Amino acid sequence: MKDPARTYNQAHSPRAYTPGRRRVSVYISWSYPGEANRNITEMDNRFSTMTEVRRVLWPVYEVPRFSDPAQFQQGIAGALELFFWAWVPFQRLVGQVTGHIVPVFQRVDQAGFTLPLDERVLDDTDTLFLFGLDHNVTGQTPSDAEIEAVRAWLGREGTRLVIGPHHDVGATDDLDQRAMEYAHHGDLLVPRQQRFGHYAVKLLQGLGIPVENRWAFRPAVRPGTHNKIAPLAALRDNDAAGLLEGVESLNFHMHLPHYALTRDDGTARVLARQAIDLSRPHPFTAGGETEFNTLVWAPPIPGC
Repeated sequence: MKDPARTYNQAHSPRAYTPGRRRVSVYISWSYPGEANRNITEMDNRFSTMTEVRRVLWPVYEVPRFSDPAQFQQGIAGALELFFWAWVPFQRLVGQVTGHIVPVFQRVDQAGFTLPLDERVLDDTDTLFLFGLDHNVTGQTPSDAEIEAVRAWLGREGTRLVIGPHHDVGATDDLDQRAMEYAHHGDLLVPRQQRFGHYAVKLLQGLGIPVENRWAFRPAVRPGTHNKIAPLAALRDNDAAGLLEGVESLNFHMHLPHYALTRDDGTARVLARQAIDLSRPHPFTAGGETEFNTLVWAPPIPGC
């Protein structure tokens, strides 16, 4: 059976509310041109080119679909497109469960169209996944109007915001520490400094949620495996909404962020911690830490 025809360059058609069926959307806080046009002679704070991906992961992408320049972009843009490929199974599954398509919005898309986080994204969305994949150097920052739009949306009954600023690698001028962090996570495609998530962190601050993304930890794995992640250490008493019911672990990823609470007043609560791979030295574990915050939940925000 052939895949459905793909479309591009179309405006989003709002989805009608259907009782019992959530409308799920994805918002990527990057500027696609801002990321794709980064200078590839600069080592830090950029995504890999597709050529670099092919070299490091050889021979995974050594098929014409990905290696032929006539079929797939070989610069940074090609690596960005791999994200979209990875999200397709999620979109399909959620679409099957909810009966609604799952649109993927970009703050600035390939063609340069800018879409702030406003009513065009929020009005027909019940659950929003916001992926903080913007490099800090690209300067993506939510406006006051965007913060207020999200605050108003959260005041609508039944809305859910799932927000994930990604890792913050090498946030120091100490090159030896950067080298230690790089050796810890072990991903050859991540540069010695790769600071993500400025947009998401500023949005969290604007909403009064005291969470910052720090570091990039390689999680511990199950004994006898190399990529089967160790179970979560769930804090069940904090999980009033039952979000972790039946959840034992996350998927393995080489560099997961620590979601640090900048104040401990109940505004945000740690739902789960993840064991760190202690066989790989890291400045955080040098102080005796063995776990990081991998899931944090904020109860309804006052005023929303």
